[in-house]
Formats: sequence, structure tokens, C-alpha cells
Amino acid sequence: MTGEEVVSFDNAAVRVRGELILGPVGLTIRSGEHWVVLGPNGSGKTTLLSLAAGWRQPSAGVVRVLGEELGRVDVRHLRRRIGHVSHAVADRIRPALAVEDVVLTGKASVLETWWQDLSASDRRRARASLEEAGCLGLADRPIGSCSSGERQRVLIARALFGRHPLLLFDEPAAGLDLPARERLLAAMTSAATGPDAPTTVLATHHLEEIPSTVTHAALLTAGRVVDRGPVEAVLIESALSRCYGLDIVVERRDGRWWARAR
Repeated sequence: MTGEEVVSFDNAAVRVRGELILGPVGLTIRSGEHWVVLGPNGSGKTTLLSLAAGWRQPSAGVVRVLGEELGRVDVRHLRRRIGHVSHAVADRIRPALAVEDVVLTGKASVLETWWQDLSASDRRRARASLEEAGCLGLADRPIGSCSSGERQRVLIARALFGRHPLLLFDEPAAGLDLPARERLLAAMTSAATGPDAPTTVLATHHLEEIPSTVTHAALLTAGRVVDRGPVEAVLIESALSRCYGLDIVVERRDGRWWARAR
């Protein structure tokens, strides 16, 4: 069941050096929902997720995240309640940090374990998160020695460990080969499964990267949401063709999506 508002964009817009790069956007994401945001390069997907993560402020309009309004809340505290899986987060983590310690930093969404009080129970739970994400065998390795796919799964374990009510995935499969992508999708599916699963938002270019757990979709073009709603109603050929400016064929099988040019 869906419930209370988790993220809402009310005529939200972002300008950079006077140029409008996102918006105005109106979109509401509720608890129990799992969203995918699709659109071509430059459509505003990363900017939208940066607002939801509290890393950006809107230039206009209102953005509310987990009951707090950006501009009226200390975002350092807000970010502790959000799991953010992206290459930008991975790049901020010290390469020599052990994978288990990377997961432990997810307790308060920080970058080093010394900023937190950690217990033996925390370490057991961190290993359980690594096992859930399919990468327990990496626990003692430096994060810098892991492949791109392994790092992304470790970041999912980090988000799961934090028990965050909101998980954001910003193009997590970018640059991965097929086996790594499928392992990542399995970890994302696990993260969104169960009665206590967090609300999730995934930004991607590719339908093939959408987990079967996704319930809703939004299409972005040139910084504007051009369609939104239940995933089966949005990921249709006419809507996706308009979004990408290309005649697209869409297929779905066993809960997974594919798209190609007609």
C-alpha cells in the first residue's frame, strides 16, 4: 500500500548561471512506491535526484523531502535519512577504506567511520547488508580495488545498512557489463522488496535497467516532466517515443522491460 508523501516537487525549478535546467516540475512520490525516472541525456534526471537528496536547493518552487522543506531544514540532518547510490557518492569515498567500513558509514550517511559511534552489532548488520547485496566476499577489500559494479553494490549495501526511508539510485548501472548489471539489479530488487522496504527512486536512460519492483514512472524531456503515473501506463510506445524523439518499440517479459528503435 502507498501512504504518506515522501518527496514532492511543487513547481520546483533549478537555474544554473541563469539557464533553466529543470522545471517547473510537479511530482509527488509516496511511501510504498518505487519510481523510475527516464529521459535522454540532459533531461534533468540527476538534477531532480539531487533535489530529492538535499544536495541542491530549488531556484523556485517548493521541494519537500521526508516532511521537511528544502530551504527551511538543516540538510546535513536530512541527508542522514536518505540512501543515495551514485557515482558522485562513490567518488567522495576514500579509496583505501575497507568495504565493510564503507557500509558502516551509511549509518549516518557520512564518509568516514570515525564520525559515528559503532558497535559490534553494527558490524554484524553491515555484513548482513553486504550479504543481502551479494557482495559479502568483498568485506575486507579496499573499496578502491573493487570494480565499478562491485562499488555500486557496496553502495546499495551502505544504503540498506542505514535503514533509510528513501533510497535514490542515480544511473547506478552506467558503464557496467551485462553480468555486473544483472547482479546490481538483483541487489536493487532486494532493496525494494518486503513490507518494510523503503521508497525508491531510480534515474536511468535504459528500460533494461528497470527492476521488476518498480511501480511508477516519470518521463523527463528538456527539464520538464512530460508523463507520470503507474509504470504500465507510462512505459508505452507512444509516450516513450515522444520523450526520446524516436519511434520506439517497447516489450515487457517476466516483469522486465526492453526498448528499441522501430
